[in-house]
Amino acid sequence: MTTGESAEDTGEADEAGRTVFLLAHTGRPAAVRSAELVVLGLLKNGLGVRVLEAEARDLPLPSTVERVHEAGPDVLDGCELIVVLGGDGTLLRGAEFARASGVPMLGVNLGRVGFLAEAERDDLDKVVHRVVTRSYEVEERMTLDVLVRDNGSVVHADWALNEAAVQKVSPERMLEVVLEIDGRPVSGFGCDGIVCATPTGSTAYAFSAGGPVVWPEVEALLMVPISAHALFAKPLVTSPSSVLAVEVQPHTPHGVLWCDGRRTVELPAGARVEVRRGAVPVRLARLHHASFTDRLVAKFALPVSGWRGAPH
Repeated sequence: MTTGESAEDTGEADEAGRTVFLLAHTGRPAAVRSAELVVLGLLKNGLGVRVLEAEARDLPLPSTVERVHEAGPDVLDGCELIVVLGGDGTLLRGAEFARASGVPMLGVNLGRVGFLAEAERDDLDKVVHRVVTRSYEVEERMTLDVLVRDNGSVVHADWALNEAAVQKVSPERMLEVVLEIDGRPVSGFGCDGIVCATPTGSTAYAFSAGGPVVWPEVEALLMVPISAHALFAKPLVTSPSSVLAVEVQPHTPHGVLWCDGRRTVELPAGARVEVRRGAVPVRLARLHHASFTDRLVAKFALPVSGWRGAPH
């Protein structure tokens, strides 16, 4: 998953002509102020900054900042990095831009947990310095490709960085499903839903549903039932080359598919959702070499007092 590619090795031009795309949650005053500080820092060091027109109206930005409309595939043309300021929702929005363009994303967490973020609000000066000096590495994260079939025909195609979740719609009725791995049935039961996740998504919705935490460098797919009424309804971890499928039973109420909690489509009774490793990864800019273990402990404030470590 990790490319090991550093920004210094990409052969990009010097500061002249360098452009950074900035995405921020402008509904938060902290994000507005943080965006202003990052933009001023980048401009001061000779880098260009590009923002979406819709966000620029809410940000106190100099006239030298380039404004573009979100529509169009070329919104990130010529940009070397996407800097995203916000919580998990904003970071996942940034991941959509990163996947579509191949441009690495550097997340600054202004929310709560923020596993996709590489820096916190207090690190803005460091973020600017590392961007200006290209002192970051680029890591690839696995994605999911998702197909929805109805009566055998593909009726919807989507993708996810964290998870694709099949969920019930009616609070008083369970969703009846049959799970399949690599073309073979595993189990069927009533439940609130099924989460199919990447290792990156193992600390998101899948974690809340009781799934395992999977280190990002592990290549695997996860299938985690939500509130299943069954004796065997354990989280499953499969090969990254596996194909996961969730079949909504014909006699059950319709369900809904959510991809990263951002994109949704209704699932009629009898629909089939297929999930496989995505063909296109999301590239993340990394500032730190700290282990995922340390990140996990810090994000969840896990108690580690009394640890002595291996004897020397």
